[in-house]
Amino acid sequence: MTSASVDAPPRCTTSHTRARETARKLTVEAIGTFFLVFTVCFAVAHGNPLAPLAIGAVLAVMIYAGGHISGGHYNPAVTLGALVRGRIELPVAIGYWCAQVIAGVVAGVVARALLGASPASLHPTGHDLTAALVVELLFTFALVYVVLNVATSKDHPQNSFYGLAIGGTVAAGALAVGPISGGVFNPAVLLGGMTMGMFGAITLLYLIVQIAGGVIAGLAFRYLNPGDK
Repeated sequence: MTSASVDAPPRCTTSHTRARETARKLTVEAIGTFFLVFTVCFAVAHGNPLAPLAIGAVLAVMIYAGGHISGGHYNPAVTLGALVRGRIELPVAIGYWCAQVIAGVVAGVVARALLGASPASLHPTGHDLTAALVVELLFTFALVYVVLNVATSKDHPQNSFYGLAIGGTVAAGALAVGPISGGVFNPAVLLGGMTMGMFGAITLLYLIVQIAGGVIAGLAFRYLNPGDK
């Protein structure tokens, strides 16, 4: 019997460890996404002028809380960008997407039950819809681009500012274009908000540009950082 065969861990133990690690990551993604969407629903429903700051802050603290476990995506577009960038494998990305979407919808259901009434829903049409789609594309790209550069780049190992940078991007986007599109930049927020009644059916078109924004950001990172695999 060789030393390699003695030292090799049992296959069942390795599989169990991987399954447990994946479960930890999905749980963190679900928790972070839930509190992000829950905060969005309540801040917007109450018409709080500081809503963008509250949303950016909760995203930042949840990233600091869970980033060391799952990466702190809390956004299917971010996970897609990480997939294109080569930071995450497809099976894990699918798990992230499921956890994020389910958590977002649950947050919307809970928020609607607690509030008792949903705010007026957003139904952009015509030029307003075109403008909303453009700004959603731009700021989803900006958000994913920032995440990939501050949280996954080998040029920023063990940095301590990534949460503030990411939360700040969301807050800036919400302040800048919130009146145009609602400042969504996140499919989980969109679906959770629709569950609560914040967004009308036409805003499902946001999903197209949010997906595009995530893909473009991933490709941009690979182009700008060819040596960072």
